[in-house]
Amino acid sequence: MDVQQPACTVGPEITGFLHSSTEHASPTRLDQAVNGLRLSQPNFSAAQSMSRLQAGFVAVLSGAGVTVWAVAPEVGGRLGLSLLALAFLPVTLIRIMALWQLVRANKARPAHVMAPIPESELPSYTLLVPLYLEGSVAAGLVSAMSALDYPKDQLEILFLTEADDYETRAALAASELAGHMRVITVPDGAPRTKPRALNYGLTFARGEFVAIYDAEDVPDPGQLRAAVAAFRSAGSETACVQARLSIYNPGRNFLTRQFTLEYAALFDGILPALDRLGLPLPLGGTSNHFRRRDLDNAGAWDPFNVTEDADLGVRLARLQKRVAMFDSVTWEEAPDTPGAWFAQRTRWIKGWMQTYLVHMRDPVKLWRELGTRRFFGFQLIFGGLIVSALAHPFFYAAIVTGMIDGTFLKLPVGGADAALWWICCFNAAAGFASSIALVALAVARRGGRLLIRSALGLPLYWLAISLASYRALFEIATRPHYWAKTPHKGLGRDALEWPNRCGDAL
Repeated sequence: MDVQQPACTVGPEITGFLHSSTEHASPTRLDQAVNGLRLSQPNFSAAQSMSRLQAGFVAVLSGAGVTVWAVAPEVGGRLGLSLLALAFLPVTLIRIMALWQLVRANKARPAHVMAPIPESELPSYTLLVPLYLEGSVAAGLVSAMSALDYPKDQLEILFLTEADDYETRAALAASELAGHMRVITVPDGAPRTKPRALNYGLTFARGEFVAIYDAEDVPDPGQLRAAVAAFRSAGSETACVQARLSIYNPGRNFLTRQFTLEYAALFDGILPALDRLGLPLPLGGTSNHFRRRDLDNAGAWDPFNVTEDADLGVRLARLQKRVAMFDSVTWEEAPDTPGAWFAQRTRWIKGWMQTYLVHMRDPVKLWRELGTRRFFGFQLIFGGLIVSALAHPFFYAAIVTGMIDGTFLKLPVGGADAALWWICCFNAAAGFASSIALVALAVARRGGRLLIRSALGLPLYWLAISLASYRALFEIATRPHYWAKTPHKGLGRDALEWPNRCGDAL
C-alpha cells in the first residue's frame, strides 16, 4: 500500500532557516497530521483501538473464565495459577536474556572508534521538539539545543507548540532563538497528542534525517554526529537509531530512584539485548533519529496512539527495517510526584495495549511480515509485559494466601501440580534475582553504585505499575486517545553529575 507523502516536501539541502514565532495554520498540513496514517494504512491506526473480532474474543474468553470459576472453583483456581505462571515467565526470560547480553558486553573488547565525519559530508538534520505548557523549562531547553555540535547551516530545530500555549511561546521568544530555530504553532484539533504535533511539524521539516527531543532533555552535544556515524556503520536497512536515556534527578525520592533504575536496566540491558537478537525494538519517546525517507514510508507517527514511539518501532520491523541502539546519552527528568508518575505510567501502558491490539488485528499477516522468531519476540515483549503487569497483584495475593493457609511451602507430589509449583518458584526466584542483578550491573556501569540498594524496592514499584495497568485498561475502554501531560520542572538539569549526585542523594 502506498504511503501518503507529507503535504510539504522539499529538497534535503538546508541553507539557512529564518526564525518565525508562528506559522500560518494549514488545513492540508493538519489533515495530513491527523489522518495520514488512518487513511493510507488503516490497519496500522489506533483510531479504533479494538477490532470486532478482538472484542468478541475477549468477551468469549472472559465469559468462559467466569463460568469455569463458578462451576468448578478448584479447576478455575488451578487454571488461574497456570496463567499467572505463564504470564511472568516471558518477562523473566527477557530479563535473563538482557543480563546475559550485558555481562557479555562488559567482557567484550572496546568498540572501534570511527574517524570523525568531515563537516562537508554531514547530512541535513531536523529536530522536532513538541512542547505544551513548558514555559518554566523553555530557557534550559533552548540552551541544551544550542549546545549541539552540528553545522548550523545543516540543522533546523522546530519547537512545536499548541495553539493555546501562549506561555511556552513567550518563553521561547524571550530566549532569543538562533536563526536555525523556529516555533511552529500546531492548530487546535483532536486528538491532542504528541504524535499529532510531530506529524504536523514533519510537514515543515527539510532535513534528510529527523530526530525527536522532549522539553526536559539534555542530549550529549555530539549526539547528532554520533547518530550519523551509527547510520553509516549500520547500513541502509537501518531506519532509526535510538540513544540511551538517563535520569538527572535520581535523588529526589523513591519514585525518581526507581525510575532511574528502570531506565538503566532498559537502555543499558534490555533494549541492547533485543537489538543484538534482532527482535522488534520499542522506541523510547525521545532521542530517536530517523532517515526521513523511511519515516515517510512507514506513515510517520500514529496520532491516535499514546505511545507512538513503541508502535513505530514495531511498524518499522514489519517493513523489514531495523531499529538499532547507539552509544550516546540524553538526560531526562523523572516525574517526582505520585500523581505525575501514575498519569505517565498509565499513558505508557495504555499505549502498549493499543500497540498490541493494532498489530494483532491480523496475527497471520504479522507472523508473515516479522518471521517466526520476531513474531514470538513481539509476543514476549508486548504481550508478556502487559499480562504480567495485570497479573502481578494476583501473584502477590497467591503468595500471601499460601503463607496464611500453610500451602505455600508444600511441594506437590507429582504431575501437573508439581510442574506448576516449580514454574511459580522459578518465576519468583529467577524473576527477582535477575531483576536485581540486571539493575545492579546496569547502574554500576553508569557509576551509580549507591543506587543499587534501592533495587530492594522493586516489588513495591512493580505493584504500583500494576495499579497503573488497571487504570490503563479502564482508560483504553473509556478514553483511549486521552494524553496525560507530564509536568516538567527541570530540577537538576543544570548540574549533570549523575554518579556524584546519586552518591550524595543516597
